[in-house]
Amino acid sequence: MAPGSLRRPLPPAQAEALSREILALKRKLNAVLLAHNYQVPEIQDVADFVGDSLGLSQQAAKTSADVIVFCGVHFMAETAKILNPNKRVLLPDKDAGCSLEESCPADQLRAFQATNPNFHTIAYINCSAEVKALSDVICTSGNAEKIVRAAPADRDLLFVPDENLGAWVMEQTGRPMTLWRGNCYAHVEFRRDSLLRLREQFPDAKVVVHPESLREVRELADAICSTEKMIAYCKASPARRFVVVTESGIIHRMQKECPDKEFICAPVFDALRVPTDGCRCSECKFMKMNTLEKLRACLADLRPQIMLRPEILARARQPIERMLEISARPEGNT
Repeated sequence: MAPGSLRRPLPPAQAEALSREILALKRKLNAVLLAHNYQVPEIQDVADFVGDSLGLSQQAAKTSADVIVFCGVHFMAETAKILNPNKRVLLPDKDAGCSLEESCPADQLRAFQATNPNFHTIAYINCSAEVKALSDVICTSGNAEKIVRAAPADRDLLFVPDENLGAWVMEQTGRPMTLWRGNCYAHVEFRRDSLLRLREQFPDAKVVVHPESLREVRELADAICSTEKMIAYCKASPARRFVVVTESGIIHRMQKECPDKEFICAPVFDALRVPTDGCRCSECKFMKMNTLEKLRACLADLRPQIMLRPEILARARQPIERMLEISARPEGNT
């Protein structure tokens, strides 16, 4: 459990029993369990693969399992279905959504695209299958810079739906882009003044920040990177202490992979600079909707299942495959 979290973990005996049932069902179904870095610790511990959006997309693309259980949010499970249209894809909680996905309805994007036929639409993977189907290429926080650098020089770039990630990518690449007005509610809660207080309290700590954060927060970072690159940075750094500015679920994996280092959740404050809900760390309410109980139930019942129309599957697959192809290119060859 992340420091300051209000979530009550299961009693160890109950968690262990559920985990055994989940693993038995997984073997019976020839299923693969994919878990995002923000999932609750007990789900991360039973997963076959824990990672960020790019890594999970790659795992989904190459899996030989008959059933894919995506422990994340809805758009991630949709991505797995798009890449595996003939496989059964399950999401433990069908209501696990995303504020970024909700900020960019497909009909509104289609209408805006019609205002400029020269738009080349780059969609952050945190969007619906319908939005992916309207896009030229997908990106993740881990490869957004590379995807933008590979974009056609003669096109007007439209970046959807995260304006903070898009702004950071513009800073890195120098490519002007039109930014959709969307954000991750969990990341924009971080503020400069609370991070400055942490720097004063822990002057030896390195500050690692997710690019979905506000610019005022990114400016204080020692490293700005995706969740997977955060873990790699912390492993490689000689520093012993880190302030982690992203959803607190990642701390569990960081502590497992770097047991000799200390990880501090950046505090979240509301508009009055009061700690929210008595919790000093940021938790995505959608990511935390998945539980061991729901994971066991979805394996036992083979639902909730992700279903997409054939035309959406076909059209949305193209920009995802384009992303995976660009991501696989050697650095400097975009």
